[in-house]
Amino acid sequence: MSILLYPLSLIYGLVMWIRNRLFDFGFLPSQEFPIPIINVGNITVGGTGKTPHVEYLINFLRTNYKICVVSRGYKRSTTGIYEVKRDSSFLEVGDEPKQIKQKYPDVCVIVSESRVKAIKKILSGQIGNQPDVIILDDAYQHRWVKPGFSILLIDFHRPIYDDSLLPYGRLRESEAEKMRADMVIVTKTPKKVNPIDRRIVSKNLSLYPHQTLLYSAIQYGNLKAVFPEIGLLTFDFCKKNKFTAVLVTGIANPVPLKEFLGDIFVEVEHVKFPDHHNFTSRDLHRILSVYDKIESSNKIVVTTEKDAVRLQELMIDEKITQLPIFYVPVEVHFLDDTQEVFEKKIVSYISKDRRKFE
Repeated sequence: MSILLYPLSLIYGLVMWIRNRLFDFGFLPSQEFPIPIINVGNITVGGTGKTPHVEYLINFLRTNYKICVVSRGYKRSTTGIYEVKRDSSFLEVGDEPKQIKQKYPDVCVIVSESRVKAIKKILSGQIGNQPDVIILDDAYQHRWVKPGFSILLIDFHRPIYDDSLLPYGRLRESEAEKMRADMVIVTKTPKKVNPIDRRIVSKNLSLYPHQTLLYSAIQYGNLKAVFPEIGLLTFDFCKKNKFTAVLVTGIANPVPLKEFLGDIFVEVEHVKFPDHHNFTSRDLHRILSVYDKIESSNKIVVTTEKDAVRLQELMIDEKITQLPIFYVPVEVHFLDDTQEVFEKKIVSYISKDRRKFE
């Protein structure tokens, strides 16, 4: 299979190289807008922790700036430009935009296949909240918009310099395209990473002097009920009372979460679904089957925050609302207290960009 896929990756790589050069030389238009635009994305298929980093940006900026997040709305059933409401279905807007809106109801979230059309509509006042800053969610390859500041995320455990282009590998475009980033964040870094390993990563990335390299780690919060009626529960209580967990995931890489839960629960039964999976009643019966087979009464269902958004759509089935199902919030933690470096870079860019268009 690898022998067959490798030639295809060469063809794919050539197509992407031509496409990027057409944008670089102006044969394909990349539109600039008179507003600070921050792009957060990756060049790898699969989870690099994009949503937690977007949420970090939102949480940091929303005190002093009006923000609008523009996303494609991956796997949504609708088309065109759509403003996300708190009561929007994830089927209408996508699970990640829905999650962001639930978490930050005061923040404008727009989904659109065309970020250009969405931004034009936002700036004309036809939709949104007349923001001070626009955050482009997962738009590193969407070159029709020229962002003022690009953040590229790279998974520590799956570095782009050890990967290959699709379909042979996991890269959406060549590793060389990291040159477009103003900041590179190596995500999911172990908190006790060896300094030598970090130097190896830095050397292999070989960034330009103007590019900022930072390292971030995933930090898990305590359990939160998917359905409020369930009540409260903590990891400490589960560990002390030797609970068993049924882990339900529909994300690209559930391994770190499973390992984290393995240190808390006496046993973790993993029910795994594809990334962005749309849960059905049939899936619920599968989860219930695994849950019911556990003999101990000290047992719960644990899922991710993104999966919780999709599971909430199954509220019409009484069986799921009766399950003790909790999600694990995820936050970003910058290593070596470099969050100050990150925040200063962002504020400096916004201030400079706003002055440019005044």
